[in-house]
Parts: sequence; C-alpha cells; structure tokens
Amino acid sequence: MPINGDRKHKKRFNVEAYVFIALSLVSFSMLLFSTRSFVIDFRDMGLSLFSGIRGSIYGISSLVSRTVLSVQELATLRREYAELTDRMTRYEQMERTAAEIRQENNRLREQLGFAETLRFRHIPAQIIGRDPDNLFSALVINKGKRDGLANNMPLIAYQNGIQVLVGKVVQAGQFESLVLPVYDLSFYASARLSDSRYEGLVEGQGNPETPLLMRSIPKRAREEINHGDLIVTSGIGGVYPPGITIGRVSTILYQEYETSMSVEMEPSIDFSRLEYVFVIDVETNPEEKEREGLDG
Repeated sequence: MPINGDRKHKKRFNVEAYVFIALSLVSFSMLLFSTRSFVIDFRDMGLSLFSGIRGSIYGISSLVSRTVLSVQELATLRREYAELTDRMTRYEQMERTAAEIRQENNRLREQLGFAETLRFRHIPAQIIGRDPDNLFSALVINKGKRDGLANNMPLIAYQNGIQVLVGKVVQAGQFESLVLPVYDLSFYASARLSDSRYEGLVEGQGNPETPLLMRSIPKRAREEINHGDLIVTSGIGGVYPPGITIGRVSTILYQEYETSMSVEMEPSIDFSRLEYVFVIDVETNPEEKEREGLDG
C-alpha cells in the first residue's frame, strides 16, 4: 500500500511540473511578444525588407530607363550619321562640280585665246551628238543657218596647242548642223607634206581609230618622206584654207608597179576628246576684204 501511494504522489508531481513548465513558457512568450523592443525589431525588419524591394524596383526601373535612353540615343546617332554622310556626299559632289567648272573655264579660255588668232570669220560651236543614220560617223554641232553656217564650210579645232582639221559641214539645219569628219569614208581633202611640199589627196577610212590615207603622191617623193612628217591642207579646191594640220606620216606605202605612192597618217586630233570646234567662213577672209577695200 505505501508503495502505491508513493507512485501516485510521484505521478502527480510530474504532471504539476509539466503544467508549470508549460505555463511558464506561455507566460514568457506572451511577455516577450508584448515588449516594445520586439515591436521595434519587427518594424525594422519590415522596413529593411520593403527598402530592399524598393531598391530592387528602382534599380530595375533605372536599368530599363537607361536602356530606353541608350536605344533613343543610338537611333539619334544613326540619324545624325546618315545626315552627315549625305551632307558629305553633297559636299564631294559640289567639289567635283567646282573642279569640273574650273576645267571647263580653262578649256573655254584656251579656245577663246585660239579664236582671237584666227584670220577668218569663225563661228564657235559645240559637239552635241552623232548621226545614227551614218553609223555614228557624222557629228552634230549646235549651230546652224541662223548662226551663218552653210554647206561645205570647214571645221577646225584647237587641241594640244595646234589648230587641226575636223571636217566640213554637209547639212546645215536651222539650229543644228551635220558635220562630215576627216575619218569618214566619203571625206576627201587636198593636202601636202609640210617639209617636202609634195601634194596628195587625203581620205578617211571609216573609223577614228584607223589611220587616214594620203594617196596620189608622186613616186619621186619616196626618198624625201619620213615617218613623222607633218601633213597639212594645201588650200587647193577652195574648201579648206591652206596650212591646217591633218596628221603625221605613220606608214609609207610604195609599190614599184604603181604610178604613185601613198602614206598612212595618224590624225593629229583626238576625236574622243573633241568638244568644241570652229566653223570657218573661208569666203569672208578679213585680209582679202581689207585689200578689196583699199583697192576700191
């Protein structure tokens, strides 16, 4: 019996101890949660948490803003680069145009200086095209009858410091004229060798890149003709005034059985660079008119 009573007493003590401990823990917890320090710490935690979130949001928004601004700046830079490139292109075109104008002025000044030395009445003209009906052999100039042009008027040009024969007018229109160049197959002109003075007939061979031909030269002139000899117009026939350069001897053609000899010549004019010409009015030579006036 005493043993059973001790056991009951010990069990009751254990239950009371457990209850005491539980109540102590509850009381401590309630006391802990009710203190001001804990409330302050909790608010600090919330503030820190929200501050971190707000900082992250600000960082992200700043990054997005900077990215948008960078994209806008890049678009602006590209637009400004395109504008500068276009402006540079225009400046380069203006510079090229200015250089071309200077070159054109120099050429015109050169032509004007040459025109002042001509003893014949002359009409300056410009090459403006080629006649497609003549296999691009005939030239078209921008002067016609209203400027005083007529058929068979000779044309000369100033190139490389010398006056050179170009051809003659074969069809004078009202505002434009058709010119037969020296290289055309139907072109003929009386000429002579400048040094030996032997005469012949110059004709074209159909192409500006092909040498001209001077035929009907006396065979006795063979020993006096050399490569590079100058050939000029003779003035015979009255169409071309004498002394106008045609070209220089490039090949001597001689056959024993023929009664005359021929030479090929390189034209002194470069038709690929020909822009300006002078139409000569041989019938109105100022010197002859002056003499006629004195005689009258």
